[in-house]
Amino acid sequence: MPLYTTEAIILRTYKLGEADRIVVFLTRDRGKRRGVAQGARRMRSRFGGALEPLTRVEVTYFEKESRELVSLNYAEPLSSPLWSVRADALGHTGYFAELIDECALEGDADDRLYRLGSSVADALGAGVPIEPLARYFEYWLLRLQGVYPAELACHACGRQLGRDAPGAAVLMPGERVYRCAACAGPAAGRGVSLSGDAIGFLRASARVGPDRVGRLALPPRALRELEAVHRALIAAHLEKDLKSARVLRDVRGHS
Repeated sequence: MPLYTTEAIILRTYKLGEADRIVVFLTRDRGKRRGVAQGARRMRSRFGGALEPLTRVEVTYFEKESRELVSLNYAEPLSSPLWSVRADALGHTGYFAELIDECALEGDADDRLYRLGSSVADALGAGVPIEPLARYFEYWLLRLQGVYPAELACHACGRQLGRDAPGAAVLMPGERVYRCAACAGPAAGRGVSLSGDAIGFLRASARVGPDRVGRLALPPRALRELEAVHRALIAAHLEKDLKSARVLRDVRGHS
């Protein structure tokens, strides 16, 4: 029964029996794994707070070829956005972790996805403004999944959006390409639109790391535009609405 020690990001946990947990975690070199953390629900568990969402850990686990679940032996926390005192971190750690979990493949190492999750978790813990960080994370996750429109240009006429076609980029229902307002025509009202400010944010996000997202000037209106476009793309890609996204919307509605 091989023993592995690697760096990982905790994605989620489930109760198992009276004292244990099933842990879903993303490793840098072996992809997403699922394992049993025996005694993790006990008050004096050796896992302590290491199994919270988006906590980066050094994990040791045993793997048996005939079993789907590995057996977690130890998890040493290295960093966690929940170590910060910001009140908005809790809901978004769950949202980011659920998105990664939905997109990561079992046993398929994806270094780019791991680096995205790790760097965004660090930025969240460092106090980077949450809304621009969330839009940045969604943008890059969708790009890595091959879902995001390949170019910020009109699919119909080829004009660069936000430059030759000032104003709006329109994402029509069921499509994964942008159109300029002129080419979308009257049907633009059925789609979701991005202003020039939102398009500028996307262009800048392609060049900077998550730790610098807070320096990008973006009005609240543009953040809402990006959220609407990204949620539409995520729902179409996953064919469902994320539970954590619904929770964030409910919290915002009561704030």
